Amino acid sequence: MATKIKNPFVIGGYVSAEYFCDREVESKELISAFENERNMVIVSPRRMGKTGLIEHCFHHKNIQKEYYTFFVDIYATGTLKELVFTLGKHIFDTLKPRGMKFVEQFFATISSLRPAFKLDSITGQPVFDIGIGDIRQPLLSLEEIFDYLEKADKRCIVAIDEFQQITKYPEKNVEAILRTHIQKCKNSTFVFSGSQRHMMQNIFFSASRPFYQSASMLNLEPISLEAYTKFVDNHFQKAGKMVSNECVERIYHLLEGHTWYMQSLFNRLYEQLDSNEEMTLALVNDVLHKTVESNKAVYQNLVSMLPERQKEVLFAIAKEGKAAEITSAKFIKKHGLNSASSVQSSVKQLLERELITKNDTFYLVYDRFFGLWLSETYGTGYRM
Repeated sequence: MATKIKNPFVIGGYVSAEYFCDREVESKELISAFENERNMVIVSPRRMGKTGLIEHCFHHKNIQKEYYTFFVDIYATGTLKELVFTLGKHIFDTLKPRGMKFVEQFFATISSLRPAFKLDSITGQPVFDIGIGDIRQPLLSLEEIFDYLEKADKRCIVAIDEFQQITKYPEKNVEAILRTHIQKCKNSTFVFSGSQRHMMQNIFFSASRPFYQSASMLNLEPISLEAYTKFVDNHFQKAGKMVSNECVERIYHLLEGHTWYMQSLFNRLYEQLDSNEEMTLALVNDVLHKTVESNKAVYQNLVSMLPERQKEVLFAIAKEGKAAEITSAKFIKKHGLNSASSVQSSVKQLLERELITKNDTFYLVYDRFFGLWLSETYGTGYRM
């Protein structure tokens, strides 16, 4: 039975195809890659919909039937030990609902993690009870995890999100180690997704790196205005609510078509209307302002921790919305910045902090709501 939810503008994770917007071309390409055993790289800014796309494809009828699927987010990892722990725990958590047989097979193969296998004293259910510090031989455990995937009785699809994190680990040769294991693992297809375009491109398309040309690239762009308008209109109509194409279009352009931010705003707008009521631009302005201001304390704290030069560049980018040629004399003079070299240094730091992002030839504030708050607080505002 299809899952039914109260608010169709989902912001907390994939639910079902009914609440998933478009991505038909990308879904077809990704499913084809799964079925033809091609590894894939998916790159887009965070919250553009990488996770939803992968989960949507994992829920495809044929994929569910023919494959074991694992989605592992390594964004919070900072060492090889943490990577091994995250991989092991996720595989265990995925297998657990399938029964004790699968859990026992898991620990039989990954013997170095056997001490983590315990039964809950109350429920009798298996639990993964180990700390990161208890992983004594991460290289051995990693080898055993890949051995388990190789021996699985169905082909596995392993999606590793925020894959660029491995470049920040203190251990040497992590890329080479993973590449060797993945190359030997003939029973699995891998999806490497990441939000830092430059780092992901270096990993997979620099000739000197171990993963060079080991996967096909899929750049995830914003959903088209036409497709998103149709999606919004469909769900409002189902509830007897009304929304004009103008409202959707203005929201889309203001938020640069960024999926999560649009979903978050429409989630709030949807709950504001009763059946037979119509959305107005005044309501959109009010809800948008409240949404942005609800994070005011967080945004103020972010700004307060920045050095003065970085603040100045961040404010200048926020005022522009899309900032191009930021080291030009014109841009520097317009925003009272110090020098081209100072701007370059500040931009590098802001990119590393993930406060800004670079799309093609322009820069913008990574968090769209933060960008609007900066524009309202230090610029000319963002009214619809």
